[in-house]
Amino acid sequence: MCDYRYFFPINVSYSDIDAQGHVNNTRYGTYIESARLAYLQHLGLWDGEDFQQLGVIVADVHITYRLPLFYGQQIEVGARVSHIGSKSLKFEFIIRDAESKAICATGETINVGFDYTKEVSTPISTHWRNIIGEFEGQPFS
Repeated sequence: MCDYRYFFPINVSYSDIDAQGHVNNTRYGTYIESARLAYLQHLGLWDGEDFQQLGVIVADVHITYRLPLFYGQQIEVGARVSHIGSKSLKFEFIIRDAESKAICATGETINVGFDYTKEVSTPISTHWRNIIGEFEGQPFS
């Protein structure tokens, strides 16, 4: 699972911890959301400010938990696009300890092309396919 080209660093904060003393399961979704948005910014596909221009919306989320995370732990979230359909993108994620590289969780989201002004799904553009394909090292035409 080392074939991720983008990693987003996160420091586990106090507010992420639940009564059992580890990161609450809902926070993992926030971690992959942060990595997904940062990935799109990194590729220049979103400016990080105008959410109406984001271009995609989450349709499905899956997370598999492997190891607990704890307060103060330095983690990194790997993000990649593994498939682009006519109107959707499949993002894959790993959450791992930044030092040991132990994989703590894996996940995926299906994101659908979306026009937030018109509130309708849209095709994934050739521009997005080309930018993501070049970054990921595979064609998405």
